[in-house]
Amino acid sequence: MRTAPAAGALVSASLLVLVLGAVPPASAAGPPLPARMADTGGGTQLITAVAAGTGSTTGTVTWWDRRGGRWVRAGSAAARFGAKGLVEGASRRQNTSTTPTGLYDLPFAFGIEAAPAGTRYAYRPVHRDSWWCEDNASRSYNRWTEPRPADCRASESERLVSYPTQYAHALVIGFNYRTRVRGRGAGIFLHVDGRGATAGCVSVPADAMRRILTWVRPAGGPHIAIGTTGGRTAIRRY
Repeated sequence: MRTAPAAGALVSASLLVLVLGAVPPASAAGPPLPARMADTGGGTQLITAVAAGTGSTTGTVTWWDRRGGRWVRAGSAAARFGAKGLVEGASRRQNTSTTPTGLYDLPFAFGIEAAPAGTRYAYRPVHRDSWWCEDNASRSYNRWTEPRPADCRASESERLVSYPTQYAHALVIGFNYRTRVRGRGAGIFLHVDGRGATAGCVSVPADAMRRILTWVRPAGGPHIAIGTTGGRTAIRRY
């Protein structure tokens, strides 16, 4: 039977959600965040990237394992988001410096530096002619290309080696990747922090990025969920 103090704590937590639209701490809410989400991708590994609101440029990235039917936190780090905050992925527009919210797979990892020892995920080394095509008119839109094809303008794309800090290590976020919509956005990654907010990616400190790469594994069917603590882009909706 629930004791009076415990019942009071639950009521207080519920009121907090109703009034502020916030996700209370796991200790107050009970189940961990992934257990309260609409979908986690069906695997046993999940990364959550949570900001306080759509105008935020900072937040928290947490990575989780599902063990014995329960989600267990494996690690956490401070995160940075787009300079213009976050926006619903389905309505995002390219070159808006916004991070798309939603649930996405993680196609592969890459990096200018060698994969950290223990990395089991598919990892592509960045070479001098490695590009991410972001030209809407190109057949290679939102794809890694090596070398850059003739129909992909350099001015509309990223030469990956030009970002030695951010792309020392990275994971591709599957936003607009499997079925590409021109103009929605390209080159959304989980990567190492730069000097400030991102152009739409999610970033974490270098040591956290290395830990994530040694944690993630293909058999875990990993996904990343990006969202806010409440409102229309609440992470629990994904």
